[in-house]
Amino acid sequence: MSGHSKFANIKHKKEKNDAAKGKIFTIIGREIAVAVKEGGPDPANNYKLATVIAKAKANNMPNDTIERGIKKAAGDVGNVTYEYVTYEGYGPNGIAIIVDALTDNKNRTAANVRSAFTKGQGNIGTPGCVSFMFDKRGQIIIDKEEYETDADDLMMLALDAGAEDFAEEEDSYEILTDPDSFEEVRAALEKEGVPMASAEVTMIPQNYVALTDETAVKNLQKTLDLLDADDDVQNVYHNWDE
Repeated sequence: MSGHSKFANIKHKKEKNDAAKGKIFTIIGREIAVAVKEGGPDPANNYKLATVIAKAKANNMPNDTIERGIKKAAGDVGNVTYEYVTYEGYGPNGIAIIVDALTDNKNRTAANVRSAFTKGQGNIGTPGCVSFMFDKRGQIIIDKEEYETDADDLMMLALDAGAEDFAEEEDSYEILTDPDSFEEVRAALEKEGVPMASAEVTMIPQNYVALTDETAVKNLQKTLDLLDADDDVQNVYHNWDE
């Protein structure tokens, strides 16, 4: 563990999402539709759907909204045309950026993502150009304010369920898993009533890069804001040390 806490960044994202719940709910709704199409409407038998539901709950999506989304997707299986696509590139000063999108029009999405990079003085690269700088891991963040417990007890619960790593930060706990073990660990924590501020399979940078130049920071933020505003963009990963 690098000890590099991302909890402040997660809280920041949640605050932004609270002001634009329609955006995040639209994103999750698309993910539910694709998951149901691929594996059916029962999360007990559909790992991908169970993972999306966990993400929905971490973003305070109401249970009835989740259930409606699953039922709608189950009834419209033949009409789901979304597909996943990933872009990789560089922001100012070589900051590595990965963009996951879910789209029904790859030409539109590619143009928008390329424009976001260009406007921030960055550029799209070839597949694999920066992903080697990240590790794909299951990551669960627990806010200490929401869950007061003994750190050792929580650590043992997570490790016994199959987690690979556990770290205690000043304001949170971070649990890391192999992507294949993520759902099992998440379910074990949920069963014990552990509230999760964030629970998802994500891309974690192996190293973080600091930016000291004000113009570079401004340009990078422009790219990230444009990507965040795009409904086709599901996730953006980067190695900027904010």
